[in-house]
Amino acid sequence: MPSRPTLAQAQASAQAQAPAPAQAPAPAQAPVRVQAPARAPATAPRTGARRIAVIGGGPGGLYAAALLKRLDPARDITVWERNAPDDTFGFGVVLSDETLGGIEHADPVVYRALKDEFVRWDDIDIVHRGVTQTSGGHGFAALGRRRLLEILRERCASLGVRLHFRTAAPPAAELAAAHDLVIAADGVHSPTRTAHADVFGPHLTTHRCRYIWLAADFALDAFRFETAETAYGVMQLHGYPFSSDASTVIVEMREEVWRAAGFDTCSVEHSTLRCAKIFTEALGGRPLRSNKSAWTAFRTVVNARWSHGNTVLIGDAAHTAHFSIGSGTKLAVEDALALAACIEERPDLPGALSAYEAERRPVVESTQRAAAASLRWFEELGTYVDQPPRQFAFNLLTRSRRVTHDNLRLRDPSFTAAVEEEFGGLPGTPPMFAPLRLRGLELRNRVVVSPMDMYSAVDGVPGDFHLVHLGARALGGAGLVMTEMVCVSAEGRITPGCAGLYTDEQVAAWSRVTDFVHANAPGTAIGVQLGHSGRKGSTRRMWEGIDQPLDHGNWPLVAASPIPYRDGVSQVPHVLDRAGLDAVREQFVAAARRADRCGFDLLELHCAHGYLLSGFLSPLTNHRTDEYGGCLANRLRFPLEVFDTIREQWPDARPMTVRISATDWAGGGTTADDAVEIARAFVAHGADAIDVSTGQVVSDEHPEYGRSYQTPYADRIRNALCVPVVAVGAISSWDDVNSLLLAGRADLCALARPHLYDPHWTLHAAAEQGYAGPGAPWPAPYRAGSRRPPTGRTDAPKPRLTLG
Repeated sequence: MPSRPTLAQAQASAQAQAPAPAQAPAPAQAPVRVQAPARAPATAPRTGARRIAVIGGGPGGLYAAALLKRLDPARDITVWERNAPDDTFGFGVVLSDETLGGIEHADPVVYRALKDEFVRWDDIDIVHRGVTQTSGGHGFAALGRRRLLEILRERCASLGVRLHFRTAAPPAAELAAAHDLVIAADGVHSPTRTAHADVFGPHLTTHRCRYIWLAADFALDAFRFETAETAYGVMQLHGYPFSSDASTVIVEMREEVWRAAGFDTCSVEHSTLRCAKIFTEALGGRPLRSNKSAWTAFRTVVNARWSHGNTVLIGDAAHTAHFSIGSGTKLAVEDALALAACIEERPDLPGALSAYEAERRPVVESTQRAAAASLRWFEELGTYVDQPPRQFAFNLLTRSRRVTHDNLRLRDPSFTAAVEEEFGGLPGTPPMFAPLRLRGLELRNRVVVSPMDMYSAVDGVPGDFHLVHLGARALGGAGLVMTEMVCVSAEGRITPGCAGLYTDEQVAAWSRVTDFVHANAPGTAIGVQLGHSGRKGSTRRMWEGIDQPLDHGNWPLVAASPIPYRDGVSQVPHVLDRAGLDAVREQFVAAARRADRCGFDLLELHCAHGYLLSGFLSPLTNHRTDEYGGCLANRLRFPLEVFDTIREQWPDARPMTVRISATDWAGGGTTADDAVEIARAFVAHGADAIDVSTGQVVSDEHPEYGRSYQTPYADRIRNALCVPVVAVGAISSWDDVNSLLLAGRADLCALARPHLYDPHWTLHAAAEQGYAGPGAPWPAPYRAGSRRPPTGRTDAPKPRLTLG
């Protein structure tokens, strides 16, 4: 093995040769700073940060100290670390090319010292039930955490940073009084954050899996994920090399599996031996070793603020993201780089700390969303183990939603093609254009125009607007076009502009729409969503004041319990008694019969978003003490009665679906576990698919918004019950649709806003993917527009302006 270069050698090399810019890949969402600014000229204003205290000698704290000292050698910087220099937790760390590019530009000396240490590899091996699926083209770089800390300590010492080891830092408030700046890099259990919790506003979430951080004394060939289905439940291994002769090995499992297996009473030594035995094939029979290892439940840290006066949080003290996306050290190093740059750029410290947080928070939040999706995937691993091998592998690779179908196709086209073949599509057919059968209805593709309230009916009668709105989207190529929520009575409307199906005039108007779709967009199905507003009715149109009561002409509301939607604002609904329940059920049945007369191809029962039937399902809105309240089985009783009665009347060959809110996004409300049981009940009563939405049940909800943020709930129901599901919620690209379908997280994808932006979204998705098959035929009058029109010549020959 070649001798390790010293930091002095790296420094000499850096001075002798200016580094070339690193070619970092484009970030998935928000950009991160990858280049620290050049040192400001002497006349430029500087912050008053001359005396700096750093609490914590991990990668973030050491790197921040080194950068700030390098940018201004006159700074007096001290680092306190309570552990010994050689103490470290864990083994290897993974850094992206993007982060390495930032290090290269910010401090070439550190970059060159790191460069020769890295172990690089491209493959991910996914081992499940004895079968290995390999996907290439990913690109990783890792090194030992201990060596990383050595390099950063040496750099700090060479620059004149004072380092105190085996020394607990004085309290942050004491340091803040004696220093211009205090950098709290004191980790996930940050005493600084705890001492000033009233200002930082921390929110800590402990998750459902236990894991232990171990190592093996050999280098794995690739990043390896492996499952072990034991008598106690599913366990998983995450492993990767970090040197030529060592690998990190993390063993993780659900809390209940961990307890059932007896790991809660095992010593670390015994746990290490047992983990090696469980994953003996992955390890080739070799042992595992520990290093201050302990079984831990991952904790997500979020702070409302990252600074308090002249004290600032970085790294795990400010935020954490699950290790399955390899983000902890990466985020800490990027924090340090951004903080140093903002201090260098800004003339005052408050402005610098504000700029640092403004720059880093969007990047961190994006990473935390991806990490949360990845974490939840591993928490629910047991629901995926019966997937076909390649689909299981694809699902794992795309779990965080940062790697997608199209992205993976670029990285490893042969693997992706094999996944597509296993999915069952025809060669050259994107997954979104595979057909799907529900009872006697075959949908030609997997795209649904989601129900969207238009508030444009008159006395419940849809007019020309609805004909054009729904007709245009049917011509646009979607496999299924859904109406807005069609109300079963005048009193069941949300607003005066809501459409209904309680009069013959409305039947005639809806028939006009369905006739147009069937005649002019053959192969496109049109479905009706039936619902009743419940306690959310008698309000203004959305653009006139969402959820605000009408100024006049209000009608009485009914609900499961007398709870207004917005306390002090909304009307208090009347409680439905036996006669009222019977009357509402018959209104649904009569509307279903009318929908049959209209020629709708599919009927969806709306049991979501806090409307009447949803109000029975949620414990936040159902406080009844009769047989329709209390336990979940009782809360399900009335919605199931309505469903059963409609199913008896609706033609047997035509499918029925149910839309549910899979979480209320509020404490004490419907949970993801409840949602599985709600879906199970409807499927047992004959539902052909579950349309999985979330929220809008109570006004004080706190949704976790983000790309495809509702799809994990659909995913869970689909894989727990083996039932077709419709995924909704911030699905905006055809790449997202293909990814969700191939991963087995959904069978149909419903898109709302993208279809408002582009009525021909599906046809354009086909054209952009070079697809012209039966899943997305262009209407005959539109075929001339099936290619993107030119926007002007940019490749025309240049005129000759010179000779020779």
